[in-house]
Amino acid sequence: MSRYDRLAYTPAVRRVQQEMGSAAAAQRRLRTADGGPAGGPDGGPEPLGAAEAAFVQGLDGFLFATVNEDGWPYIQHRGGPPGFVHVLDPHTLGYLDVRGNRQYLTTGNLRGGDGRVALFFLDHARQARLKVFGRATAVPADRDPALAERLATPRTDGRVEQLVTVRVEAHAWNCPNHITPRFTERELADVLGPVRERLARLDLLERENARLRAELAARTDLPKG
Repeated sequence: MSRYDRLAYTPAVRRVQQEMGSAAAAQRRLRTADGGPAGGPDGGPEPLGAAEAAFVQGLDGFLFATVNEDGWPYIQHRGGPPGFVHVLDPHTLGYLDVRGNRQYLTTGNLRGGDGRVALFFLDHARQARLKVFGRATAVPADRDPALAERLATPRTDGRVEQLVTVRVEAHAWNCPNHITPRFTERELADVLGPVRERLARLDLLERENARLRAELAARTDLPKG
């Protein structure tokens, strides 16, 4: 049983579940096998497992949600090469934040609040998604040179400005319903590589056949009819 549900199922959410007829199923999800707390051994933050760590490090982007001082949510996309989000330990994610449009909405929201965030990792190709609750910090990159070096390979291209770390509170796999399969250029390259090679060989054969036909047509020593 994920601790995520215990954090997500607020009283208002439980009332809606009751109204919509899903309260019993929600209650079953909130129970653990031994009746104890969900999450870590003491009911605290829930560590990432091997499957979650591999999933996060295999993706080239995620959505990062914060809330500003007036209560308005803000969602930002962060992208880079697969692995740019590093799993520093079972409780901590980190990445190097590079210069963008210089609005700094996410950073301002983190500094203006208590750092609570939601991360959404989505793999279209495999129709899988992982939700994460955490507490994030964003500090200048020169604040911790050792960590910056650890996060440098791989990282997003661009001028590094900040170190972003997220202390994971809870996580949950989401259902695959309605995820449209889509594939990145890198993913398609592995599949289409042999096809492209075959097409290239066929193109060479066709050009060779055309050359031979032209040579035969041009010869005058062959019998007619």
